[in-house]
Amino acid sequence: MTENPQQRPDSRGPNAAAPADLPTQYAPAEVEGELYERWVARGYFEADPKSDKQPYTIVIPPPNVTGSLHLGHAFQHTLMDALTRRKRMQGYESLWLPGMDHAGIATQNKVEQQLGEEGKSRQDLGREAFVERVWQWKEEYGGKILGQMRRLGDGVDWTRERFTMDEGLSRAVQTVFKQMYEDGLIYRAERIINWCPRCLTAISDIEVEHQDDDGELVSIRYGEGEDSVVVATTRAETMLGDTAVAVHPDDERYAHLLGRTVKLPLTDRAIPVVADEHVDPEFGSGAVKVTPAHDPNDFAIGQRHDLPSLTVMDERGVITAHGPFQGLDRFEARSSIVAALREQGRITAEKRPYTHSVGHCSRCSTTVEPRLSMQWWVKVGPLAQAAGDAVRDGRVKIHPAEMSARYFDWVDNMHDWCISRQLWWGHRIPVWYGPDGEVRCLGPDEQPPAGEGWTQDPDVLDTWFSSGLWPFSTLGWPEQTQDLAKFYPTDVLLTGHDIIFFWVARMMMFGLYAMDGVAPFHTIALTGLVRDAHGKKMSKSFGNVVDPLDWMEEYGSDALRFTLANGANPGTDVPIGEDWVKASRNFANKIWNATRFALMNGATVEGPLPDASEMSATDRWILSRLNSVVTEADGYYDDYQFAKLSDTLYHFAWDEVFDWYVELSKTTFAAGGRPAEVSRRVLGEVLDVMLRLLHPVVPFVTESLWTTLTGGESVVVASWPSDSGFRDAEAEREIATLQQTVTEVRRFRADQGLQPGQRVPARLSLDGTALGPHEAAIRQLLRLQPPGEGFHATASLPVAGATVELDLSGVIDVEAERKRLTKDLGAAEKELRQTTAKLENEGFLAKAPEQVVAKIRERRSTAESDIARLQRQLEQLPAS
Repeated sequence: MTENPQQRPDSRGPNAAAPADLPTQYAPAEVEGELYERWVARGYFEADPKSDKQPYTIVIPPPNVTGSLHLGHAFQHTLMDALTRRKRMQGYESLWLPGMDHAGIATQNKVEQQLGEEGKSRQDLGREAFVERVWQWKEEYGGKILGQMRRLGDGVDWTRERFTMDEGLSRAVQTVFKQMYEDGLIYRAERIINWCPRCLTAISDIEVEHQDDDGELVSIRYGEGEDSVVVATTRAETMLGDTAVAVHPDDERYAHLLGRTVKLPLTDRAIPVVADEHVDPEFGSGAVKVTPAHDPNDFAIGQRHDLPSLTVMDERGVITAHGPFQGLDRFEARSSIVAALREQGRITAEKRPYTHSVGHCSRCSTTVEPRLSMQWWVKVGPLAQAAGDAVRDGRVKIHPAEMSARYFDWVDNMHDWCISRQLWWGHRIPVWYGPDGEVRCLGPDEQPPAGEGWTQDPDVLDTWFSSGLWPFSTLGWPEQTQDLAKFYPTDVLLTGHDIIFFWVARMMMFGLYAMDGVAPFHTIALTGLVRDAHGKKMSKSFGNVVDPLDWMEEYGSDALRFTLANGANPGTDVPIGEDWVKASRNFANKIWNATRFALMNGATVEGPLPDASEMSATDRWILSRLNSVVTEADGYYDDYQFAKLSDTLYHFAWDEVFDWYVELSKTTFAAGGRPAEVSRRVLGEVLDVMLRLLHPVVPFVTESLWTTLTGGESVVVASWPSDSGFRDAEAEREIATLQQTVTEVRRFRADQGLQPGQRVPARLSLDGTALGPHEAAIRQLLRLQPPGEGFHATASLPVAGATVELDLSGVIDVEAERKRLTKDLGAAEKELRQTTAKLENEGFLAKAPEQVVAKIRERRSTAESDIARLQRQLEQLPAS
């Protein structure tokens, strides 16, 4: 046994409340809101940059201003809140910084829909008035999620709330844009981009969602006779913009056509046949149509062969090429063009339906159109290299480590990033064009050029440009603020693995560039995604989307938080169902009821812990286990193992503290005297530490109970428990033996059909065992009466070196019980014979589906278990 238990430092107050102050039932809806507002009013979540404490910083992934709290938010916010609450209790200057993203496309769409209901468009208002209207919408409707974050219990520093379009962040955007422009990392060029004909803007590759759509694959003959060539396409309308046919240079089938031209059907144009190694001679006919203005691969071929780029569609996907198809929507033109080609005998093959991957706008689901357009780009090569190197050399760790491959796959293969968007809501590109072709990029303190003819670029920046600056712009950059000096770099970015590409890589590139090679965080902790109880993606179309506020209202925020944390294994998806939230609600109720019972029985934190020599084995066991759990919890927190953390605390609280220690202590409390005083103090210590360990995950119920138990100001600012070093292996073995004994006798009682509360006469032979001091507790737990006159042992159970003799003669009808068990045994033996016969039948095994065979194997296994159990019960019955 290690030396005596040590008193832990904490924030206890002298005015512990009486147990009567706790309602008989826990009603989270009545206390959670009030507790949260009290925490905020007292400034518990505010971080001081002048503090001498070691900083701990997390910046919240900024939710869209248009959004509301979904289960994915609730999941990640629960984990971030747990991390920052624990660090605050450990004495760190803990900053969890909140804010919102302006969500360019999504927000503009919302306001345009609102205008549409009024019969207006943004063009009717003009740019300046429209932007003002968006700001009005933001003030009136935006930010709903911030109130929901309070409902969840997010311990963020509301005094530092930021918005990606606020003045300070706008200054940061303009500053970094100009720096990168002058460093040659931002440039303007005409390239193929993803274009949304609905949102009327360019979107990046990662904002395109690919899905399998049913379309058609048509093979079209270009040219005549031996000089003809067949190409296949799913987008027949783009042939109007073809400027070449490409074949592989080694493909002998087309060698005679190289350097010659073929007639492009439906037009008067002749287009060249070019040799390009991009073409796969084994795919289809080995020849491909080349439309440089409407396909990224074709654009690259066009660049290599100096081909013209003909744009044949406008921004809304309407055909602009002169001829009979002009003015048709792209999909209408597709069918019309195929019909015209068919009429001319140009279609050599048609496959319909033809399922293929098609890109859709992630915002509105419109089919994306590759389009040649003049846009602004970030040259990502050197930035992506730096972002990869920071992880490779260990400056930034990705957790779990196996997710690093996904990160490297992205940053090592990143294409230049299109950052301009054809919107009005967002950070307008700070570039001005002069009347004689001048181009001037302005910083935040520079005035627009004077004189006639100067115009600002009409485009705005991709939303991810400003959110990529989030870890340092929110702390005051480009100014050298106290916040920036204290809290940058941040400690951990906790986010879903699905936005490695959208956000994580952007922040790494910008942080390393703007902050002189200092990465924006030490650790990237990646989580999975929340799924339904069956592991299925949550989607409105599936009808399985859950509003977390509904569950919080019904079961309390703690219940939702604990459920989410309990499923949080690093990097893996998290299934969640209402039954699990109910179970977590039951856990919160159990904590409440058991703590209330303990307080009513005198559990206290007053005074130092008694010396170990005064403690019972039960007291020493629970303190030894408590210290082990403190160490386990610290390890799980540091390794972001929230599921293991929650499981450990759940089983320690419910199984060891409530089901065993509290129950074992009841006889001690009843007996009174010094042993009862010691156990009350030990119970108070255990509850104090346990509530502090649980607090970061379930903050509300622990606050109510801890302040009542200790009289302390708030568990939010209490000290985090530390392992005092006390261990008692002998006491742990002794209580393990007691638990084994009680468990085995309980199983026997259940096998005999006895009710849990039914009392049975028993004689305990505990001499020479570790169980001697525990006879009263064993009798209490097992509902065993002392043997009276006429005691007749009808069952004898040898357990852990002791013997428990029971007199069941007056408790059960032995003959009726024997008859019932014999009948059940016969049924189980019949089931075993039948299932065994089927599983030994080769013909059956060859024909039956695997799931049927598996079910029969399961039935046989159940039958074998039932037979063993029933035989044991029959053997244990007393003689007639």
